[in-house]
Amino acid sequence: MTLFDAILDEVLLDNTMAVGTALILTLALTRAVVPKDQRRTRGTVILYGCHCALIPIAGWFRYKTSAVAAVVAGVAADGSAAATYEFVRLAVLVLAAMSSIGMSSQVIFDVILPRIRLPAPRILRDLLTAAASIVAVFAVASRMGFNLSGIIATSAVVTAVVGFSLQDTLGNIMGGLALQMDNSIGVGDWIKVGDVAGRVTEIRWRYTAVETRNWETVIFPNSLLMKGQVVVFGRRSGQPPYWLRWIYFTVDSSHTPAQVTTAVIEALKGTPIERVSAEPPPQCILMDFTDSGCKYAVRYWLTDIAVVDPTDSAVRTRMYFALKRLGIPMSVPSQHVFMHDASHAHAEDEAGREHAKRLQILEKLYIFGDLLPEERDIIAKGLKFAPFATGEALTKQGNVAHWLYIIVQGEVSIRITVEGGMEREVSKLRGPCFVGEMGLLTGDPRTATIVAMSDIVCYRLDKAAFHTILEIRPSLAQTFAEMLARRRVELEAVKEGLSADAKARRVAESSTEVLARIRDFFGL
Repeated sequence: MTLFDAILDEVLLDNTMAVGTALILTLALTRAVVPKDQRRTRGTVILYGCHCALIPIAGWFRYKTSAVAAVVAGVAADGSAAATYEFVRLAVLVLAAMSSIGMSSQVIFDVILPRIRLPAPRILRDLLTAAASIVAVFAVASRMGFNLSGIIATSAVVTAVVGFSLQDTLGNIMGGLALQMDNSIGVGDWIKVGDVAGRVTEIRWRYTAVETRNWETVIFPNSLLMKGQVVVFGRRSGQPPYWLRWIYFTVDSSHTPAQVTTAVIEALKGTPIERVSAEPPPQCILMDFTDSGCKYAVRYWLTDIAVVDPTDSAVRTRMYFALKRLGIPMSVPSQHVFMHDASHAHAEDEAGREHAKRLQILEKLYIFGDLLPEERDIIAKGLKFAPFATGEALTKQGNVAHWLYIIVQGEVSIRITVEGGMEREVSKLRGPCFVGEMGLLTGDPRTATIVAMSDIVCYRLDKAAFHTILEIRPSLAQTFAEMLARRRVELEAVKEGLSADAKARRVAESSTEVLARIRDFFGL
């Protein structure tokens, strides 16, 4: 027998070609299905590479053994060479078996189980692969005639010693296995352990890694998670993965709870806030009475647990503007002391500057162009400051509201609801401008939804303040009726292509109708 023949015999006896062909097919399959995760593939390739590297060595010892036997006829081959050959061949067969187990593991856990939607925990995969490898080693060794009884007896004693000295490590390993087997915690869950809250990124044999919102990774021993309390955010049986958030604020007790809760809830429900659930809807609750006033809490359900602080900020901003519009300031602790110029002259100066500012705004709006200075003065005194935050609705289509908004700064979107319940934007307005004049003058329901595209600085003119002007000069009803009729007909003319004469006739007809409605609405 030549050395080449000996090596070729080893290749055939150890199924090297069959294992290599299976490895190529496994590599192609896993690369097509899971191209991003090739770590386990590299491990299998290394095992097979070691198997191939030992083939020539096993062939050389096989050749040497056969050569010695041929020279010394009738005498057994070199005992040391034969013994070495058996050990080398055992290693070759064990590496081939472990390569086959690695390939089977990849096909089962990376290809088959994910396809049938039965993903297995990582620790279970490692445990089964390790157990199969141990069984393969013992099976191959027994088949080759190795006596393993002594090893088994010795391993029992060693296991007891190692288990006692490494009980913490073994506790972590068993804890990691239990965590993945019972699905109490999974990768991607948001959890809180003690004072640390974050997202689980991986569960290993010894530890569980948690990434916090501060870009920190905290390593928790698995035994700690098994023994202590772990809070899993956003998990409730049969419910979506939402997380209930609480935002507390205090308002002076001079304002009724109905005023506060209604204002806050309407603001939060008016237009959607990103990452705030519409169902269940936000709630505003009176929590307690304190020295500073009434303590309230807003409860809302967060749909993306990763984004907490920005969403809380958006909710607080919406609440702030809603309360500001109603003149409800946030309360402060009663022990605070404020010092300011409270002189009568100072107060008059502040009021005078604000009044002059309002008059300048009214002079820029053509709807008030026919008013006398003293009439504009009355209107200015009746204005109420009513700011809006970005995304809030000033009015909703179909609602009844007897007031007009004067937008000083900011931009609004005019939207109408079409068939099917979809909203469509028809135009945009930028301050200074006004909206809602039909609701103020005739009491008609809102014909469109108006949404703030930026933070809005505006004033609200109520029916009561405008009624004072009409009582002083009832003839203004005719002026405003013609103005409203003209605006309505101009829109209709664009849609219908009316001629100048047709427009004039329709303005006259519409003016008479609107005038009657104004007089009826104000009781003139």
